[in-house]
Amino acid sequence: MRGHLRKRGDVWELRAYEGRDPISDRKLYRTRSFRGTKRDAEAALAQLVLEVTGTAPSARDATVGDLVAEWFELAKADLSPSTARGYEVSIRRYIVPALGSVPLAQLRPVQLDQLYARLRSGEAPATQPLATATIRLVHAIVRRALQQGVKWGWLSSNPAVLSTPPRVRNRPIEAPSPEDVVRLIELAASEHREFGVFLQLAATTGARRGELCALRWEAVDLAAGALTIDRAIVHGTDGRLVEKDTKTHSVRRVAIDPGTVAALEAHLARSQARAAACAAELAPGAYVFSRAADSSTPWPPNDMTHSFIRLRNQLGLHSIRLHDLRHFAATRLIGAGIPVRTVSGRLGHANAATTLGVYAHFLAESDREAANTIGGLLERARPGDGDLDRADQDAHPVHRPVHQPVHQSGGHR
Repeated sequence: MRGHLRKRGDVWELRAYEGRDPISDRKLYRTRSFRGTKRDAEAALAQLVLEVTGTAPSARDATVGDLVAEWFELAKADLSPSTARGYEVSIRRYIVPALGSVPLAQLRPVQLDQLYARLRSGEAPATQPLATATIRLVHAIVRRALQQGVKWGWLSSNPAVLSTPPRVRNRPIEAPSPEDVVRLIELAASEHREFGVFLQLAATTGARRGELCALRWEAVDLAAGALTIDRAIVHGTDGRLVEKDTKTHSVRRVAIDPGTVAALEAHLARSQARAAACAAELAPGAYVFSRAADSSTPWPPNDMTHSFIRLRNQLGLHSIRLHDLRHFAATRLIGAGIPVRTVSGRLGHANAATTLGVYAHFLAESDREAANTIGGLLERARPGDGDLDRADQDAHPVHRPVHQPVHQSGGHR
């Protein structure tokens, strides 16, 4: 089966050979127009040839659900397990129920905008109003799938490009106070000492929950007061735990304070005692936080979030999230004058610009404090009026301090 393409203005004409007419014996071709690069046009031609041979669904018959399923099956290999899980949930809950049966040829931007409006108001397929970020994720998935459909030749243009998803309005970060963080750690320690250590590490290192769940004792240097973060635990598409590299694919060494070192030392002793009580030893590569006697399996990140929510609700701190302990570490370090590059390194950001972008609001407040501080330094450095030399006093008698004694007899000399 053959196919070829040719350029007509800014449009590629794709032609795939379908055989000969049984009556006239003329060659028959299926044609399609395509806009894009030559490389993409060649890929679309290959897909057209597959359609003609019957080995791929025809664009005339394909639905949005067909395309999204085909795209996701190919795309998920390049996605992190947690991202793939988020995509799968959005596809299953929102995209397929709303658009799955819609023929690609009939999909219009207005249908996408209507879907976004329903998701925002909590109408079907949603069961409650969705956050703007979630709706934007739905839009991103649909747009990427449709764009792949254009490349494959399943449709001539991408309707999602002309749709209007809601805007995300970034709210200023509100990190918890040191007093609230201490209350959370102390309550956690009183109920479950290991979880208290987990929260203390989260607050002092700013590490992500998945990174702490993936932390192994071999990465903890208690003598040097430091730990190495190079892995993360996430929930895969099937719900099982998956260990992967960090979000930014980087390895970082983070110093820890003496108090946190002491907490980890006590936690290690308890872990060893638990293993001994079960006639076991800590497994090679044992996890710092584990429910297994030999610490061979990690804590699930979602369980940590659920435990934190229960804890914070007990204290009436309903607006604080587990991730806010990371914000606490960042904002307090920046406020203490620690260089942004150092803070960025501790947090595991790709670069300092990311840190500046995330904490821009807090940095603006810190900048006001900096202005007041530098101004105060100059004010304190100014010489007092009583220290002015005699020449200056003669030149500027109006500046004579009021506390200088006035001659009592003979008037002014």
